Amino acid sequence: MIEQRIIRTERLLLRPFAFKDVNDVLAYASDPEWSRFLPVPSPYTLKDAEEFVAKCVLGDPDDELGFAIELDGVVIGGIGLRLEAPIAVGSLHYSISRTHWNKGLMTEAAAAVVNCGFEELGLEKIYSWADVENVGSWRVMEKLGMTREGTLRSQGVNRGVRQDYHYYGILRCEWECGRR
Repeated sequence: MIEQRIIRTERLLLRPFAFKDVNDVLAYASDPEWSRFLPVPSPYTLKDAEEFVAKCVLGDPDDELGFAIELDGVVIGGIGLRLEAPIAVGSLHYSISRTHWNKGLMTEAAAAVVNCGFEELGLEKIYSWADVENVGSWRVMEKLGMTREGTLRSQGVNRGVRQDYHYYGILRCEWECGRR
């Protein structure tokens, strides 16, 4: 069983979600611009926030290592690794409050989680994806040293609109070389 962890970065605390986080989640997730590229309900309601937090709190840590992203005592986003344990692969997913975009916070949190995936979980590859129009998200992946592995056309649907996704990945050996 994977043990839940707390990770401290220069500016952030990454910790498991708690039921007390519902109002913070609602505050950032009810922003329509935040959810533009995410397959989440819009408008985002208190019930949606409660269900999301409950899923995070009650979820199986062997399937996903998830964190609330906390800045100055307020949850401003979430990040996690969905684990494909039999093949030592994890998929990275993340979101952060629009008021905290373009401050390097998401890259800071993602780098810490990627490091945890390789160092502590022994993963061999971590991958992620983003809508081709979500430049901010795929720039985070590039800053992590991930390589764009391809673009999958019409791979997803968000609010009834088909989406193309850029897929990125980083191998353990690439991550190790980048740490030198």
